[in-house]
Amino acid sequence: MSAHAEATRPSSQPAFDPASATIVVVTYNRTSLLTRLLESIERMSPAPGHLVIIDNASTDDTTEVVESFRDRLPTELVYRRLETNTGGSGGFSEGMRVAYDMGSEWIWLMDDDVEVVSDGLDRMGRWTPRFRSIQGRRYDYDGSEFYWQYRVAESMAIPIPFAPAGFDSSGFKPMNSGCFEGMFIHRDVVARIGLPDPRFFIYWDDQLYGWLASRVTDSVIVNEFVLRRTREIKQWDMGIRHMNASSDAYRYYIMRNRAYLAKYYRQLGVYRPVPFTAGTALTFVKELIRLVVVERKLRGTSHLFRGLRDGRQISRDASWQPMPPLEPAQPVA
Repeated sequence: MSAHAEATRPSSQPAFDPASATIVVVTYNRTSLLTRLLESIERMSPAPGHLVIIDNASTDDTTEVVESFRDRLPTELVYRRLETNTGGSGGFSEGMRVAYDMGSEWIWLMDDDVEVVSDGLDRMGRWTPRFRSIQGRRYDYDGSEFYWQYRVAESMAIPIPFAPAGFDSSGFKPMNSGCFEGMFIHRDVVARIGLPDPRFFIYWDDQLYGWLASRVTDSVIVNEFVLRRTREIKQWDMGIRHMNASSDAYRYYIMRNRAYLAKYYRQLGVYRPVPFTAGTALTFVKELIRLVVVERKLRGTSHLFRGLRDGRQISRDASWQPMPPLEPAQPVA
């Protein structure tokens, strides 16, 4: 155990029980990547009590691949194949529901394009006596340290790209965001803020969920490398920071889902029109830069405009309601 983690464990708190944790994986038509993840889970020590795999209606051999691991894994496997592709948002919402309904104390979310460091669960568990919303660190595809933007400018609802990457001796930093590629969250927090919103389909859903969590509990990113990305993505390397290539679908949802963010902000009484609109404009400009610099093309802007158009329809929906809490509010550490 690292010295800083040992120092953060209050002596009055019980030790973390790995069996109380459930890993939730969302997958779609990527069995080569999923296989690598399952092989890494096979090597985990300690292993979680359960592994929930949500299959977003894959059309390849995902079911066969998953079943081939059932007797090999050091944990109980729960496999759910959805009838339609609900996107990452819908998959993680369903996975969180399954894990919560099983009584899981801790839920660890991840995509199918990562591997778990063999002692990753132990590393995360060291922080559980102190925090209830935790993000570990990741290695990138090439083994370098992956930088994740763990802070958002709340009024603009966009990541802060210059948030410091380094850690001090405490081994953690406060965060007000979230990432479903590694989010480690306690069921008490899930009970208060509800399930991830499946209406996003993709993009902004995990940032919003992490932000909601940070409003009810101390949320942190910890200096523990627990995941390794296994998919190479074309990117513009800017040193510690980088900008990944995208897709037309991502471009559409990046702009459309700003309307959902605004809905949540209004519901919670923190919406400020001028800075939020500025955040939307900066997001649009960032996507234009991504097109030109990273993907080296100009086609794709129509999807940005289409997303803005459809977002206006969401904004006018008077019947919209946020995801409800799962249980009456309880104190959260």
